[in-house]
Amino acid sequence: MSVTSASALDFPAPFVSSIMRVDPQWIDYNGHLNMAYYNVLFDRAVDEVYEQIGIGLDYLKTTNHSTFTAEAHVRYLREIHEGDPVRVTFQVLDFDAKRIHYFEQLFHADEGFLSATSENMTLHVDMGAKKVAPFPAEITQRLAAIKAAHTALPAPNGVGRRIAMPNKG
Repeated sequence: MSVTSASALDFPAPFVSSIMRVDPQWIDYNGHLNMAYYNVLFDRAVDEVYEQIGIGLDYLKTTNHSTFTAEAHVRYLREIHEGDPVRVTFQVLDFDAKRIHYFEQLFHADEGFLSATSENMTLHVDMGAKKVAPFPAEITQRLAAIKAAHTALPAPNGVGRRIAMPNKG
């Protein structure tokens, strides 16, 4: 299917990643998943999403354009451990000509609890110029269809949060 013929109906709301497992090398001296590897799991889910959107590895190879993360806010809510199966949900919150704002949630795949969230802003980049560039029309159309499907979802808990001391702002 071409990107231009895609609709919101063929993109899940929210997108749910394949099941991944917590690798033994990712466990820290506290006996749980090290904070850096939460980002690995979130990033692997983004790779799956980007393939469906049409901005994955083939897109980079054929257009010399990619995305870079400009900002991320991760919340660690409940521990996960070696071997635990996990899934990540992905929800497009908004986009414009050059950016995608999305929210991911990491769930224990068997027990169903929410382990972590990641809110992100990515930039579409011309890799030759190393400058932010507009998405092509077909990707913009695809993002619009996905956003339409995801707008019907409730806003995830934690969207737009900032870091501050309790009761100080």
